[in-house]
Amino acid sequence: MSKASKKAYTIIRLRILSGDFPPKTHLKEEELTTLCDVSRTPIREALRSLAADYYVEIIPNRGTFVTDWSDDDVEDIFNMRMLLEGYAAQQAVLKATPEDIEELTTYCTNIDLLLSQDGPIDVEDFLVENRAFHRKLWQASGSRRLSALLLRLVAQPVVARTVMAYSREDIRRKNEHHKEIVEAIKAKDSVWARSIMSSHILAARHVYAQKASVKAEALY
Repeated sequence: MSKASKKAYTIIRLRILSGDFPPKTHLKEEELTTLCDVSRTPIREALRSLAADYYVEIIPNRGTFVTDWSDDDVEDIFNMRMLLEGYAAQQAVLKATPEDIEELTTYCTNIDLLLSQDGPIDVEDFLVENRAFHRKLWQASGSRRLSALLLRLVAQPVVARTVMAYSREDIRRKNEHHKEIVEAIKAKDSVWARSIMSSHILAARHVYAQKASVKAEALY
């Protein structure tokens, strides 16, 4: 993407994640050009990328709409992540190199540094380190197909929106899971690694469910 398209992608994505653009919102190009301060060409490129990442749906002859995720959709995503990432952790136990383990440890340390800082944690900074940890783990599993499947799955807004709801304690707990997965890999214990990763994803699912519940209560 061009620099202007990346700018538009970021602005629109954050508006979707924050709820400013709720599900089914019709995203009109002329309004987005004003919001993002770019021309229509970068807007169209950004919308195509957002559609590829499942944030929006482009419907021919109708326009672009924010994706509406049903409860069943959300349940499927977390269940698939639990199965696939659990398997990735299990395979990483068998195939991770010392260099892989060192890199995974570095991401854990970087998140600890974020937690040690005063004031609110920059969620986007956490997303960068968290994403890097998970992608390295998939790579360490030795399966390019598995990595490709997970790359598309975790790019979805359900996952990003879950992280946006994390408190400092949620992030601390998630990073403790990361550290324990690394310890399981060092110990060559595939059952332990898969179990912790499954718990890691289940915890994320509960955070998402709690956030959804709070929003529903606010409507009444």
